[in-house]
Amino acid sequence: MAAALNIGPMDVFWVFLMLTGLQPIAKQRWMEASRRILIARLERRRKSRVILLAHRQETMGFLGFPMVRYIDVNDSEEVLRAIHLTDPNVPIDIVLHTPGGLVLAATQIATAINRRKGKVTAFVPHYAMSGGTLIALAADEIVMSDHAVLGPVDPQVGQYAAASVLKAVEQKSKDRIHDEILILADEAGKAIHQVHDTVRELLSGKYPERVASNLATMLSEGRWTHDFPITIDYAKELGLHVSSEMPSEILDLMTRYPQPVRSLPTVEYLPGRRVAEGAGGETTWRA
Repeated sequence: MAAALNIGPMDVFWVFLMLTGLQPIAKQRWMEASRRILIARLERRRKSRVILLAHRQETMGFLGFPMVRYIDVNDSEEVLRAIHLTDPNVPIDIVLHTPGGLVLAATQIATAINRRKGKVTAFVPHYAMSGGTLIALAADEIVMSDHAVLGPVDPQVGQYAAASVLKAVEQKSKDRIHDEILILADEAGKAIHQVHDTVRELLSGKYPERVASNLATMLSEGRWTHDFPITIDYAKELGLHVSSEMPSEILDLMTRYPQPVRSLPTVEYLPGRRVAEGAGGETTWRA
């Protein structure tokens, strides 16, 4: 007869501890798998490459200290890689959920999107501020949820808005301003001109030249605070081409980005190349 198992309180405690430690990992793996299923479903329905650029601003870092995520060079490298793996004739759907980030990284992504032959649609389910707006402007179409917002793309120099630095310098005589501030003001002026020219280039061809120039000025000159919310109605009032036809799958995708315990990837797409094949003017899609 088999001997009875001798399980004590400490054994139960250690089993409980192991299961507790594995539970967050299992939950994260399930969440990743469910996102990929939704991405694949959306790609099949729209016959497109879907790229997510998502940042959780509330992500908790080491020992519970807040860790804010922004668009960085790692994100630009991943997005550019996904674009490179996509046939020029295959549409791209880029989902933007970000507070912005490095101008260099956002400009790289926006430039790559702007130069694509195939249609690019930017989906903004909740918010795409600053660099996120810059990327959205490069798309052929911007789709926003009813309560989603974009934001100004005016550059920040250090911890200050570039436009505010220039205004502060204008209000004082130069002999009362430190050299460091004058240098900062010089950088601020250059930054505003650079972002203005970038936005105008991104909008050129999609809008009349006068409209593109006016939009570039309004969005880059610093007339609003950097976190000013541009709603879908205000975006239309400014002259931007936006719609509210948000696919339900994208909203479902965002529910798969809950408050994370561990760091989540900020760019996600299904691996492999997307190839367009056409004959007689018709285009079919193949993964």
